[in-house]
Amino acid sequence: MRRPPPSRFGPRRPGLVLITACALLAACGTSDVPRGLLVSPPGEAPGYVYYTPLISSTTYMIEAGSGDVVHTWESEYAPTGSVYLLDNGNLLRGGKIPEVEVFRGGGQGGRLQEFTWDGEIVWDFRFATEEHLLHHDTALLPNGNILAIAWEAKSREEARQMGYREEMTPERGLWPDMIVEIEPQGSTGGRVVWEWHAWDHMIQDYDDSAGNFADPAAHPELVDVNAGRRVPGDVTQDDIARYRELGYVPEGDGHNPSSDLMHTNAIAYNADLDQIVLSPRVFSEIWVIDHSTTTAEARGSTGGRWGRGGDLLYRWGNPQVYGQGTEADQILFGQHDIRWVPEGMPGAGNFTVFNNDNVRPGGTFSSVYEFVAPTDASGRYVIEDGEAFGPKETNWTYTAPDPPNFYGSFISGAHRLAGGNTLITSGPQGRFFEVTTDGEIVWEFWSPTSGDVATPQGGAAIGANPYAVFRATYIAGDHPALRGRNLVPLDPQPRLIPPPGGDG
Repeated sequence: MRRPPPSRFGPRRPGLVLITACALLAACGTSDVPRGLLVSPPGEAPGYVYYTPLISSTTYMIEAGSGDVVHTWESEYAPTGSVYLLDNGNLLRGGKIPEVEVFRGGGQGGRLQEFTWDGEIVWDFRFATEEHLLHHDTALLPNGNILAIAWEAKSREEARQMGYREEMTPERGLWPDMIVEIEPQGSTGGRVVWEWHAWDHMIQDYDDSAGNFADPAAHPELVDVNAGRRVPGDVTQDDIARYRELGYVPEGDGHNPSSDLMHTNAIAYNADLDQIVLSPRVFSEIWVIDHSTTTAEARGSTGGRWGRGGDLLYRWGNPQVYGQGTEADQILFGQHDIRWVPEGMPGAGNFTVFNNDNVRPGGTFSSVYEFVAPTDASGRYVIEDGEAFGPKETNWTYTAPDPPNFYGSFISGAHRLAGGNTLITSGPQGRFFEVTTDGEIVWEFWSPTSGDVATPQGGAAIGANPYAVFRATYIAGDHPALRGRNLVPLDPQPRLIPPPGGDG
């Protein structure tokens, strides 16, 4: 492994992020690996990476070549997950509000905030009631509106009427996902101008008295309400305890992971297609829907540019959830961060996704996939009768040379860079690394700072993953948000925040 290069900005001063492994271990207390910049190729054009530790109120931007912090933003809240730098230099960030009456689950949010480059809040929008709550991720639209994922509350009786299996239904009911398009208004307002509800597109073959009774295998455009979720007891207490320690799920008995019907953890938008892609983790597949519909059309199966209303246009990763294939055909396992490769980058128009929980004879490990959805000459997704959506193989895959050495069991992400490399976030460890198409690691950084934001229930977040980061994002030095910015290392550098209970 190459030694980190000297800072481009002159000799290093005490307190900078990139310090020696021994000093990092001393500062971080419970860390068992060096933290900071570990690998960086010489002569690279400068770029920047921004991220927010999962239990921190601070968003950091580092210079990729040195690991130095060049800018920060401060919030009152821990992040829900997504953080986006806008072209004007403002930062859009989801916030985890402390008061949630009905919804208490992993990735919970309820608030969107926009900060100027200098940290002033210019928009502070709350979408949190007993009926709905923002969570996880957002996507930006060219018109300035925002697509956001939210839970909506359904009672046990509503679940029964949908044909959901009674033994799988928690006392508190279900939280299916909805997508809302929000038009920001003023400093705190927002108008919902478009909606899509997964609940409108459910099918099942369990209760023949329900109106949505049919064979899921004959309707891949619909979601089998009983296909994804395990019975309540299947989620182990160890899993819940691990997420709760990190503040990813709340304390107390209000959290039942079985209520979270889909746990959609990512959303992305393709302006050329006017399509949305979603990552419903519980189903271990990705879904594409049409954004060109009206809200009324999105409730049904007709209308919109692609003529299918709000039904699924495409799905991939786990065909057994719609009656095609077996466990042997499953490709995705609890995935995160589905997105299209942007125009102008190698693989433009293809999908990339972080596959969290591969379970294979060699052990449990993670991988990153790039794949191409099959389409016809008009751009419509192709599926043969009685078959699953393709492809059967990815056209690029990254796994570690020793696969179990790369494992992010939750959160995490990946995105394509302009030169063809891919930036990967192994979220639980707070590890970001860039790989070539041949799988060589050419840049690697481990976040050296944890956080000290209380969980929504008031406790300090601790546990095995105190450096966890939902997702890190690389931007080039010529990004519009950086024009005219004085991007030099902060002096002094932000203090290293050790894990709660650490020695720092």
